[in-house]
Amino acid sequence: MRMLTLAALTAFSVAFAGCTVGPNYQRPSVQVPEGWRIDYPRAADVANTRWWEQFGDPVLNDLIETALRENLDVRVAAARVDQFIGTLSTARSQLYPQLAYSGAASRTRLSRVGQPPVHEPADPYFSLYQAALGANWQIDLFGRVRRLSEAAQAQVYASEQAQRGVVLTIVTSVATSYFTLRGFDRQREIAVATAANFGETARIFDLRFKSGIVSKTEVAQIRSQYQQALASIPVIEQQIAAVEGRIAILLGREPGPVPRGKSIEELAAPLIPADLPSALLERRPDILQAEQNLVAANASIGAARALYYPSISLTGLYGSTSTATGSFLTGPATAWQAAASLTGPIFTFGAIEGQVRSAEAQTAQAELFYRSTILNAFRDTNDALIGTQKTIEGVALQRERVIALRESARLSRLKFESGLIGYLEVLVAETDLFQAELALAALMTDRYNQVVNVYQTMGGGWVDIADSMTPRPVGMAGDRKPQ
Repeated sequence: MRMLTLAALTAFSVAFAGCTVGPNYQRPSVQVPEGWRIDYPRAADVANTRWWEQFGDPVLNDLIETALRENLDVRVAAARVDQFIGTLSTARSQLYPQLAYSGAASRTRLSRVGQPPVHEPADPYFSLYQAALGANWQIDLFGRVRRLSEAAQAQVYASEQAQRGVVLTIVTSVATSYFTLRGFDRQREIAVATAANFGETARIFDLRFKSGIVSKTEVAQIRSQYQQALASIPVIEQQIAAVEGRIAILLGREPGPVPRGKSIEELAAPLIPADLPSALLERRPDILQAEQNLVAANASIGAARALYYPSISLTGLYGSTSTATGSFLTGPATAWQAAASLTGPIFTFGAIEGQVRSAEAQTAQAELFYRSTILNAFRDTNDALIGTQKTIEGVALQRERVIALRESARLSRLKFESGLIGYLEVLVAETDLFQAELALAALMTDRYNQVVNVYQTMGGGWVDIADSMTPRPVGMAGDRKPQ
């Protein structure tokens, strides 16, 4: 009769195991703009390729591939995925019976003057041998374990998106740092060439001053111009060293020289992807991570509410107990036990209510953060698209200015050589040209970095391509997708 009762209780528990308390997750409705503030031709396929290869620089390609293999942050993110996969495995295990075994052997002497005493001729010494298999199953009647598993699964997905976010950051950081480095290299070339030109001019002016052709004031002016160009070189070289150190860290190496490929002027300008704003919700790692954190928080509400309801546990034990090895594991030594228990709260003085309110508040925070992440994603993408267009326009205008100043400096020098003007006008023209050439190099750097920003803010399938090039977590969730 006891066994029938236990079986009936088990069947009842299984029948109601599908009852899961707490709200099921539904994606919050968000207002998505119909388009961007700037209209680009649609080039969605461009966003799903290895866009860094479109710059046409093999050295940049090698640096990015090395960073994806060796960067320490990528490895940390991969290990974090493994951590959450382990948590998920632990949570899911509670859905199933837990089996265990035990065994013991002991030798005991009883007291002859104890309570009760062991009198002669009874032997106070005896041995005890025990072995058993045990099972314990906590029936997930109201879905608490399932909600905890749902939260753990969402945390796995969130950690995978966090890893994709690290990959996105690593690729774009290497690219922008490389372009910044090549921009500084170009500025150094300009400064060195300008200093050499001014140095030669200073030497000629020294000779002319000794011959009484030019004044000491003009000699001082050209020397000041020469020293200004020289002084800019150490500043640029310090910036070059700092960027090289940043790139080395991204590559997982000690700071040191970084190989160079094409100059900033030789790089190709790739196409600009401009997909619909709604696509960001499906591929931006930060948005997907924020949503999975919201899923986990939502599931925690159900896990907390389930504490209001009773829990049922089934336990069983089957084994053998004997004081002699000869009778151990025989029929007379058999021992077993089957039990069911039910526990539930009556008065907790707000303990469970506090957990529920805390879970609901965390869910509200996660939803607000999710919405905020989406808004910031739209803003970042708009800024990147506008920035790309404006820097292209700025580079074109600055290039025209350099051409005009170069011609102005040439004509000014011709007039000076003809005695029509003083050297002050030449000094102003050549100084303006020097500053304009440096500004052009900086604008060209910014132009390429803005293109990288577009690919970063758009997300895209390229993140998965780059992610496949990184070290895999030991227990990677594989091709599982969030539901």
